[in-house]
Amino acid sequence: MSNNEYQGRITRKRAREHIKIEIEEKIKVSSPVSLNEARIKDEVDAYEVSLDTKETTIGSESNGETVIDETVKVSGAKKTRIKKEVKFEGPPVNWEQVYQSIKEYRLGINAPVDTMGCERLAEQTSRFQTLVALMLSSQTKDQITAEAINNLRQKLPGGLNIQSIIDTDELILDECISKVGFHKQKAKWIKQAAVTCKEEYNGDIPNDIKNLMNLKGVGPKMAYLCMQCAWNINQGIGVDVHVHRITNRLGWCKTKEPEATRKALESWLPKEFWSEINYLLVGFGQTTCKSPYPRCADCPVKGYCPSANTFRQTSKASSNRKRK
Repeated sequence: MSNNEYQGRITRKRAREHIKIEIEEKIKVSSPVSLNEARIKDEVDAYEVSLDTKETTIGSESNGETVIDETVKVSGAKKTRIKKEVKFEGPPVNWEQVYQSIKEYRLGINAPVDTMGCERLAEQTSRFQTLVALMLSSQTKDQITAEAINNLRQKLPGGLNIQSIIDTDELILDECISKVGFHKQKAKWIKQAAVTCKEEYNGDIPNDIKNLMNLKGVGPKMAYLCMQCAWNINQGIGVDVHVHRITNRLGWCKTKEPEATRKALESWLPKEFWSEINYLLVGFGQTTCKSPYPRCADCPVKGYCPSANTFRQTSKASSNRKRK
C-alpha cells in the first residue's frame, strides 16, 4: 500500500468517526432511552463524507424546528456542512405593521401576478387548468405562462382539458409552450399528469398535498397554491423565489431554500394570512423588492427592513464605478 493510499484511508476513517459522533448526539437527544446502533450505521452510511466533493450535508429538518447550516472542518478532509436543529424564534418584531404596509402599498401598484397569476389564468370551472398553469410557471415569467395557456386553449381540439392533453401529440404540446422554461420536460409531465388524473382521480386533480406532489413536475409551492386556488383549501404557504427572497431580506427568517422558508413562516404567521402572502409578496417582488437590486427608495417598509441600507450602499458603489 502506498503512503498516499494509507493517508487516504486514515482521512476517511477520521471523517466517518466525526459524522458518527454528530449523529449519535442527535439520536441521543431524540431517543434518550437507548441507542440504536443499526440506525446510527444507516445514517453514517447515508451521509458519509465524500473527499471528492466540496461539501456534504447531513441531518434533516423536523416538524416545529428549523435547520441552521454550520460549516466545520474535518481533519484531513474538505469542509463538511453539519446541520444543527434549533427551535423557531417566534414572530418578528413589527411584522404586522410591515405586512399591513406592504398590503396597502400593493393596492396602488399593478403587478403581472395581478392579471396573469396562475389562479387567474384558469377558467373558473377547471381545476386541471390551474394545475397546468402552476406546472408551467416554474422558472417562467407570468407573461410567458399566460401566453402558453392561451396557446393551449386555442390550438388543442376542445380547448385545454384533460382529454385534449391526452389526445394531443407531445411534440404539439411542446410547440404550444415552447417559450416557458424547460418546455420539453414540462410537456412530458403535463401529459403524464393528464393520464393520471383521468385514470386515478375520475377526470379531476388530486385533492391533497401528497398526491399532488406525486405528479412529476409538481413541487411543494405548486401543491400548496393548487390546494388554495383549485380546491379552496388552505394547508400551507406557497413559497416561490419572491416570497423566499423578500422574507429573508425583511429578517422574517434566515433560510437558504424555499421549503425551509415555508416551515419557518408557518411556525409563527397566523393561518389566515397563508393564502394571501404569496400573491402579496410576488407582486411586491415583481415591482419593488426586485432581484438582484430592489427599489429601496420606493419601498413602504424601508424603515423596518434590515437589508435596505445594504442595498443602498451597493447601489451607490455601483453608480460610482460607472462614473469612473
